Amino acid sequence: MNKIVLASNNKGKLAEFQALFQPLGIELINQGALGVGECEEPYFTFLENALAKARFASHHTGLPAIADDSGLVVPALDGAPGVLSARYAQTQGGEKSDAANNAYLLKALEGVENRQCFYVACLVYVHSEHDPCPMVAQAFWQGEIIDQARGENGFGYDPHFYIPTLDKTAAELLPEEKNKISHRAKALKILLEMIKAHT
Repeated sequence: MNKIVLASNNKGKLAEFQALFQPLGIELINQGALGVGECEEPYFTFLENALAKARFASHHTGLPAIADDSGLVVPALDGAPGVLSARYAQTQGGEKSDAANNAYLLKALEGVENRQCFYVACLVYVHSEHDPCPMVAQAFWQGEIIDQARGENGFGYDPHFYIPTLDKTAAELLPEEKNKISHRAKALKILLEMIKAHT
């Protein structure tokens, strides 16, 4: 089985990725399991941060690497939380947790009528640290923010990410449902096709 390091220590993300890569005979290994720490994410775009994380993981493990930089974009908040999605509350002096991030998001949206938003996932695959031609896949998932949390599944902003066409939040979807329609699932499908065609 081919091994690829996943440049993330997020257990929820690892489970989602593993379910999609396993049928291809690819074993995804969490970078933390290989003793790799967190990479800095100083950039303003998902693409730049994903590329930095992929190169970092490959450099420290000698393995091909996949990195995902994803987050929630709320146009009414000038694109926030954006690339700061995982540490949105922390940037305002709060703690780094899903609960704190959601609370801060709802506070920022108080009195805002337009609750349209979208999740974005940008995936980057590199054969090696110095790969001159990384594979890039980006996809989106449209929704809107609701005040009342709903659902027990998922992570991050999922309990407040409402999909009108389904009348459900992302956290109300079963993992197998989410893995078919989410931003990450769409981006992974694109990336998997690229990997199959070029490896």
